[in-house]
Amino acid sequence: MQLLNGTGFRALETALQAANLRQGVLANNIANVDTPYFKRSSVSFESLLQNEMNGTTPSLEGRRTNARHFTIGLSSLLPEPAVTTDQSTVMNNNLNNVDIDSEMTQLAENQLRYNSYIEQINYQIKMKRTALERG
Repeated sequence: MQLLNGTGFRALETALQAANLRQGVLANNIANVDTPYFKRSSVSFESLLQNEMNGTTPSLEGRRTNARHFTIGLSSLLPEPAVTTDQSTVMNNNLNNVDIDSEMTQLAENQLRYNSYIEQINYQIKMKRTALERG
């Protein structure tokens, strides 16, 4: 019985990993705010997940003639968090592009996301535990 292996739980788990990765990337950006030539990085996951859920991500899907056949295509996979580096902008004279105010705002937003993901995971685990104890 796979109680915690549903798509929703896996999406929350991956979102939690993305928030953790984002925390490290933002901390690195903040630590290098005065480093000459440093270029900031960012993590994208939520937009990739939204595109996957809306079906706007182009993908090929294999035709299944039997429920026991393997699923072929990207639609069965969750997107992985992607780290990108912004090489195109400059913030100050040392060619660094880290805006400390923006980074601190994103850090606070990421903390709120992380906390909400933890609450959702805890709620799902609590509900499954309750169902098992009463069943």
